[in-house]
Amino acid sequence: MTSSPRRLLLLALLATLAASPVHADAGGAAALIRTAQDALAHGRYTVARQAARAAVAAANASAAAHLALARAALGEGDGITAEAEVARARALGAAAAATAPELARARLLQGDNSQALAIAKTAAPGAWVAGLRVQAGALAAAGNPGAADVLLRDALRRAPRDVALLVDVGRFRQSVGDVAGAIDVAARAVALDRTNAAALLLRAQLVRDQFGLTAALRWYAAARRSDPNNYAILIDQAATLGDAGQATAMLAATRAALAVRPGDPQALYLLAVLAARGGKPALARDLLERTGGALEDQPAALLLRATLDLADDDHEQAVATLRHLVALQPMNIQARQLLATALLGSEDAAGALEVLRPVALRSDADSFSLTLAARAFEAAGDRIAAAEQLDRAALPARGAATSFDTDESVPVLAAAAARDPDGEPSTAIPLIRGLLDAGDGAGALARAQRVADANRGAPGAAIVLGDVLMTLRRPAEAAAAYARAASLVFDEPTLLRLTEAREAAGDRAGAAAALALFLQQNPQSVAARRLAAHWQIADGAYPDAIDTLEGLRARLGNRDAALLAELSFAYDGAGNHAAARSFAAAAYALAPLNAAAADAYGWSLYGTGDAGGALQLLGKAVALAPTHATIRWHLAQLYADLGRPADARAQVALALRDPRFGERSAAGDLLKRLG
Repeated sequence: MTSSPRRLLLLALLATLAASPVHADAGGAAALIRTAQDALAHGRYTVARQAARAAVAAANASAAAHLALARAALGEGDGITAEAEVARARALGAAAAATAPELARARLLQGDNSQALAIAKTAAPGAWVAGLRVQAGALAAAGNPGAADVLLRDALRRAPRDVALLVDVGRFRQSVGDVAGAIDVAARAVALDRTNAAALLLRAQLVRDQFGLTAALRWYAAARRSDPNNYAILIDQAATLGDAGQATAMLAATRAALAVRPGDPQALYLLAVLAARGGKPALARDLLERTGGALEDQPAALLLRATLDLADDDHEQAVATLRHLVALQPMNIQARQLLATALLGSEDAAGALEVLRPVALRSDADSFSLTLAARAFEAAGDRIAAAEQLDRAALPARGAATSFDTDESVPVLAAAAARDPDGEPSTAIPLIRGLLDAGDGAGALARAQRVADANRGAPGAAIVLGDVLMTLRRPAEAAAAYARAASLVFDEPTLLRLTEAREAAGDRAGAAAALALFLQQNPQSVAARRLAAHWQIADGAYPDAIDTLEGLRARLGNRDAALLAELSFAYDGAGNHAAARSFAAAAYALAPLNAAAADAYGWSLYGTGDAGGALQLLGKAVALAPTHATIRWHLAQLYADLGRPADARAQVALALRDPRFGERSAAGDLLKRLG
């Protein structure tokens, strides 16, 4: 009979252990075992593994030493070594029932869910809680989270102060979307043991999502102090430092992770990210190649590889990589944009349109996606459709954020949702979308409210409710729902929804407070910094806006028309009309059918005394975006200076129809002067 690779590796490990000499330093081994056990009790698995290895070397015939090494290996996710060490401990006298949880978890780590479940059920009474933990993990891995939750609750009743159990419960709740529940048990775990590395790591990860990158860093630092060479802590800390813009500290943490695991693919990927950000694409590509294909199913690595391929004009390779990424993450809009770009580079316009369809159909489709769609339609010979997409791309504002549209009928969607009436938000989204499309706003709201009430700890449920309320033009209530989501996971999509809802509800101060808090924790967020700059311009804080926008330009380059248009307005407000005109001209050259670019160029010409050119461009901007109040206000001021009071009054009246128009006082003064 042919042995499996896992079986062969286990036999090799056991043979190595059996051949090791038996040392007589019993006293030293006992001390090392105590050190390992103490480290295990505090979730310091790397420290425990080092001590246990030394104990095994000092007393190879000690069942306790081998069992300590097995438990340390389990903490580090090494199921194969753990199984070999459990077998050795049993051969030296350890009871099967007492070590059943360790063997079961080793099998679980190797993907053998059924064996893990069966073995865990044989745990001795003294190890029953540990057995319940493994049973729950096996059930969750097998797709039965409800049964897993029942077992974990039972374990918590038996051992409410078991920190390792609390960490397991926290990770389980996080995996099923119960973020509030995960936050609660993680806080309890840390309160019980403030030096527990496993609990501190979980807390760091949850704080990162809940409050932001900066707040999480102190938790990562605490976890690292507890277990300095713990790979999981090091690699997560490195990624967080990178996202926070701390490249030097990221490099140090990544190198520390590589020292623990030489050649580790994840660490090599992080180094590749640093190389790409530092303008060294060849080095980035070399580092990715050194991962040996281990990251072929990791979305971030695929995205980086495709970006490097596109930079080298290797469209065919980029297409292959991005098709795989879109298959893994169908709703990844950035991946679809890059895939469409690569397909257009390969002269496959039909393929690009098919990829962009789910994005372009959205009411909140971004201008880049719409511009790509227009290019694809033009390449396919459909100039009318291309013009329609360019018209949509030219609008300065987007529609409300929604989920992907659905092609199913409401009865079909209702039947599917009936199987899970109060379940996960993702189950209800298609039905809610269908109800809204069918004009049943009340039905959609009732369904969204039911899902939110049944999933109080899930941010996704609150987001769904907020989206429905925004669609129904109830922004104050939507803001409350988004705030609930933000209290659990404060990421970019939640921030943008919350600020939009608060601003629409007239709570500009609340929107600004949310943005300031987010930027404090996530200083590298492009979306948040764009929004901050927009508001700085609106508030007349032009030097601040220039600083914000120039920082973005340094990162994004000079090919972003919207960014250049905003810079033009900022410099104009600061009195630097020459710079304003230069940036506006560059924005308009990039996107002549973009209303914001035309408005910026026209306004800059007005500021430098070219009234004729300003009139032409501002008129074009109004034609491109007839409902945009600020553009009409710019045209009104120009008409007033040109001695056309009737036209000026008409433009002011149209601008004042928008309740969000921020220049109402100045517009009123202009009307008084016009008479």
